[in-house]
Amino acid sequence: MAEANPKDGYFSMGPKTANIPIDLFALNRRRLVDRLKAHPNLPSGSVVLLQGGGDQGRCEGDSSDVGPVFRQESYFHWTFGVLEPDFYGAVDLSTGRSVLYQPRLPEDYAIIMGHVPTAEEIRERYRVDEVRYVDEMADHLKTLGGGNTTTPNLLLLEGPNTDSGKTTRPAAFDGMSAFQVNRSLLHPEIAELRVVKTPQELDALRYANKISSLAHMHVMRTVKPGMREYQAEASFLHHVYFYGGARHVCYTCIAGGGASGAVLHYGHAGAPNDQVIRDGDMVLFDFGAEYYCFCSDITCSWPVNGKFTDKQKVVYNAVLRANRAVLAALRPGVSWRDMHLLANRTVLEDLTAAGVLTGNIDEMMAVNLGGRVFQPHGLGHFIGCDVHDVGGYLEGHPERDSQAGLRSLRTAREIRENMVLTIEPGCYFIDFLIDRALADPELSRFIVAERINEYRGTGGVRIEDDVIVHADHTELMSVVPRTVEEIEAWMAGDDSFMNQKYSNN
Repeated sequence: MAEANPKDGYFSMGPKTANIPIDLFALNRRRLVDRLKAHPNLPSGSVVLLQGGGDQGRCEGDSSDVGPVFRQESYFHWTFGVLEPDFYGAVDLSTGRSVLYQPRLPEDYAIIMGHVPTAEEIRERYRVDEVRYVDEMADHLKTLGGGNTTTPNLLLLEGPNTDSGKTTRPAAFDGMSAFQVNRSLLHPEIAELRVVKTPQELDALRYANKISSLAHMHVMRTVKPGMREYQAEASFLHHVYFYGGARHVCYTCIAGGGASGAVLHYGHAGAPNDQVIRDGDMVLFDFGAEYYCFCSDITCSWPVNGKFTDKQKVVYNAVLRANRAVLAALRPGVSWRDMHLLANRTVLEDLTAAGVLTGNIDEMMAVNLGGRVFQPHGLGHFIGCDVHDVGGYLEGHPERDSQAGLRSLRTAREIRENMVLTIEPGCYFIDFLIDRALADPELSRFIVAERINEYRGTGGVRIEDDVIVHADHTELMSVVPRTVEEIEAWMAGDDSFMNQKYSNN
């Protein structure tokens, strides 16, 4: 019989990979119980009921029996850490007890899929109080919520994801009509808990960043002019899995070479990382490994031949200075919207100093030149069990702005300690946006047309790091060569950066 994972209270993919404690999820459940019990409108006899993710086909409408490798729904993972599909989970708020309901699989399942774990094996694996089968759930739930005399009130997860526009799926099961349900109370509370990370969650995110950082450094040394973009993607995927135990990545890999680097979410089915990377191109590689459903999101931009040109240095150093300006300013109490504007201002200052722009920086900021032309996306986002983690626009926090760039911010909240975010300023030369700006007198008065035209077709630069906000500093989890000098030295075979940054790992 195969060895279980998680085992002995930890998830691990073996030697030199991270051991993630299963009591991480017990702590999350205790936080959830405490928060909900403090809610003034909590119904008596309340029980949280979540439905885990289910197996699916290759795409919507697919009728085959083949699908992608299963990855758990993130709210369910945050609460229980369960890897398998088709589970339900309950948390009794009156006692704090946790129950998993596993699907009852036929004996013949073992022929095709291997050992079918017993209820006791599942209880030991995920360290919950009790495990029952899904077909027992309707009757068993009636014993929760404070006793057998009152049918419990089920708190179901239903609410919007402000990034995707989708709505979470509330649990549903046969026999549900016998219960009172509440669909509004749970979502904002559990989403808010996911915004601020626990120490165990921070360690898991540090590990995901470490293996992604090392894989990015590997790609820097293996990708050469003449290769195709997908070969960079393949190199990253192999490294994080072979050396880091990460079977999944958090999103579609973006491997943009040359002009492709100006396509913000390049790598999709219509542009599948298939172009040749040519000598002299800047590349923009946005890759992030996921380990036990904990995410990373790192973007590196560098010249494929290992040497920056003067023009490439102008753009790269502008974005790097913006990234580091935000890193230095980010503390509890600051506005994320203000950090976005700081990054915009910094890039505009450097483009002006280089002669690409002309005029007064304050006036450029007043017409949102940065957001309308050079960085048409937000500065960054929360990251956790989802790469674009939840909680960005919950009720009681600043609403989404309507301006270009700012409207793409995935949150405008005031920063708190133990939030985890990406800092990802960028500067892109997108023909459509340049043409529109040159035709608009409000914007064109700042643009030196002959200079900006020199950058057409060069793509863009994005420098993306994952950070933890502490009380008195911001911790940089993404450790890769960042300065021009560090990148050129690393790509030339100089191991100084590795020896300095990873000597104790």
